[in-house]
Amino acid sequence: MTPLLATKLYMPRLRPNMVSRSRLIERLSAGLHRKLTLISAPAGFGKTTLVSEWVQGIERPAAWLSLDEGENDSTRFLTYLVAALQTIAPKLGKGVWGALQSPQPPPPDSILTTLLNELTTLPDQIVLVLDDYHLIEAQAVDQALTFLVEHLPPQMHLVIVTREDPRLPLARLRARDHVTELRAADLRFTASESAAFLNQMMGLTLSAGDIAALERRTEGWIAGLQLAALSLQGQEDTTRLIASFTGSHHFVLDYLMAEVLGQQSERIQTFLLHTSILDRMSGPLCDAVVLDSTTPGQATLQDLERANLFLIPLDNERRWYRYHHLFAEMLRLRLPQSISSSPAIAQSQIHELHLRASSWYEDQGLTMEAFHHAAAANDVERAERLIEEKEIPRHFPGAVTTVLSWLGSLPKTILDARPSLWVRYATLLLVSAEMSSVEEKLQAAESALQGANLDDRTRDLIGQIAAVRATLALTPYQPETVLAQSRRALEYLDPENLFSRATAHWTLGAAYQLQGDRAAARGPIPKSSRTARPPRIFSPPSWRRCAWASSRKQTTSSIFRSRPTSAFCN
Repeated sequence: MTPLLATKLYMPRLRPNMVSRSRLIERLSAGLHRKLTLISAPAGFGKTTLVSEWVQGIERPAAWLSLDEGENDSTRFLTYLVAALQTIAPKLGKGVWGALQSPQPPPPDSILTTLLNELTTLPDQIVLVLDDYHLIEAQAVDQALTFLVEHLPPQMHLVIVTREDPRLPLARLRARDHVTELRAADLRFTASESAAFLNQMMGLTLSAGDIAALERRTEGWIAGLQLAALSLQGQEDTTRLIASFTGSHHFVLDYLMAEVLGQQSERIQTFLLHTSILDRMSGPLCDAVVLDSTTPGQATLQDLERANLFLIPLDNERRWYRYHHLFAEMLRLRLPQSISSSPAIAQSQIHELHLRASSWYEDQGLTMEAFHHAAAANDVERAERLIEEKEIPRHFPGAVTTVLSWLGSLPKTILDARPSLWVRYATLLLVSAEMSSVEEKLQAAESALQGANLDDRTRDLIGQIAAVRATLALTPYQPETVLAQSRRALEYLDPENLFSRATAHWTLGAAYQLQGDRAAARGPIPKSSRTARPPRIFSPPSWRRCAWASSRKQTTSSIFRSRPTSAFCN
């Protein structure tokens, strides 16, 4: 399987001399008897820091999962959730781990039922933190989380940290007293907390009047206070500078970002801007992207952390970091301007930065991250190679959503120039059960192939198209079409394309079963095809070993809604 990114499971470390928020810590601890703690506020209100301080002070073991857009696939989400829990209970979830990595994972509710039953056997109470849940947009993940919350055993307390409310039945949870909530109004720094933050943690010597003015202008917004403190360091007339801040905190943010970045040396500015393309950074990765021996990655990251330049360590060894999200957004906005006044030249050099990151990630075996940067670099050839050679969707089902999103963003001219991408598009739509769009992509692939030389590659693509059509025709109960397309697929497919040939043999046998011809369905399968796997949306190629469904009156739609044990069973 594709390796998991371990840094997503690390709890952020606390900075020295941080402002302790005892009033909020007490509220969090008082809510432990409930199922859920929800901390929902805009960016920069100290949500993650608060939860880090709290969980490190309680006596319960705590697991941490930092979410990103990749977890919009329910299988990937559950995989990382189990991995997070295993950091405190290594044996937990072993029963579902293999199922999550299978070509056709069970439904999320089934996975969670097994996991919840295992949680009830834990001798100790634990806490699980899901950070940055606002990056989740998939309804399937929301439904899985709702199931988890509603059936949570007393051994586990869930904490959700997010910029916006999750799509959970919050009204029902509130009515049952199952949720503790902290909002922006709760998280804002008080006057005393602002004073401690500015003068003790940030090393300023502001007067009470200056602190009160800055606190009013930022409305207790912690990120704004930190940005202001950085711009005030080394300034003699701080009162005048504070008085010049006007507008909402969004405009103050823009101003302070420019002032903070502008105060850095050219060498550090270049490092910050070039590494802003990275969601997570390590010293070697930064070295590969920046290519500047005067700013060694690891040493520079440590210097930036000490300078409080919005760098957040992701592990105890200080190997991996990320920028504060708002700081990263500002850097990415400024990056093209810092390279060239020509948009084309700037974009070309930004693509080169992404390609360096992609190459480094591929060397480390992190194919999903390599693909992400190849797609960001608009390098279609490299992204296609990573999809095909590394077999991302088959190794890690969560990647299907990511690859489909990329394919959907490509212009038709690019897809027409690479018919294999149309075929992959159709295949992944089929895997995702988005049946209505599959035939359209197949027809686009055939149009793109018109006039092409009938070489081995073209023949194989024709065979793949037929294999997809054969699978697609199973659901509406069209055995004649399944038979014709399966035979066409086997005629054209490359002998080395074991996966597609196994699919075609499987659909051929399934069609015979749909016709009630069990003898034909038991026909021999080529030995070379037995090691490949069929599409994950259907059951394994085992028609030779199972009987026809319990009744021939059973409809095809009910067959495919059922599990493999009912129709095409082992």
